[in-house]
Amino acid sequence: MSKNTTKDKSRKPGRDITQILADNMRTFRKINKLSQESLAEMCNLHRTYIGAVERGERNVTLSTLELVAGALGVSVPALLTPKSIQNDTPT
Repeated sequence: MSKNTTKDKSRKPGRDITQILADNMRTFRKINKLSQESLAEMCNLHRTYIGAVERGERNVTLSTLELVAGALGVSVPALLTPKSIQNDTPT
């Protein structure tokens, strides 16, 4: 039986999920009337990091996803679900 190795496989997320996160994060931030800088401060992150995530340039950790979701008042799945804006708007 051959052994599966991940040496040759990329550890980067797919472009689709990265773009879904970017779009949802930006939309929820705007719904909450937050600037990138305000959101970054709420999460104890740098403002350029928030911008890079919203442009789909950076990958995020699970702990960062939890911080951002909490600051935006939504669930982690809402940030990762296509068109979740219609189904999980913050109150």
